[in-house]
Amino acid sequence: MKILKTVLMGLTFVLIVGAASSLQSQTLYFCEDVDDDGYAINSSSTFTIPSGGGWLKFLVRMGYEVGTYKVYYDIYRIESGGKETFETTIDQDVEPDWVWFWKKVTFYDPGNYKVYVYDGNDNFLTSAKVRINLGN
Repeated sequence: MKILKTVLMGLTFVLIVGAASSLQSQTLYFCEDVDDDGYAINSSSTFTIPSGGGWLKFLVRMGYEVGTYKVYYDIYRIESGGKETFETTIDQDVEPDWVWFWKKVTFYDPGNYKVYVYDGNDNFLTSAKVRINLGN
């Protein structure tokens, strides 16, 4: 009986850890480019843009197929007190069987931003923060 209880506890732990890791498998990266296999090139959480604006790429890597034909990026500016102020929504056409996708996005203003990604059914996929600095 003691062995059965230990085995059941071990299986429960494995199932919980597995479920938690699959929930966290969607990741948003900010990068300069994306290679042919869907991996970020020069990924960072901070970028410096020129005064006229500059772009970076949003790369989303999923642990499964996205299952929809459209995704949305909701971009919020993070104010000094931590309050998030909505800036814009950017949509992107995707294919349901894609497990990664990227979008080239231009920023014009420096600041801290948080980007939320949703699928075409408004299901939350992932989010991340990025800092945009203004260069010379």
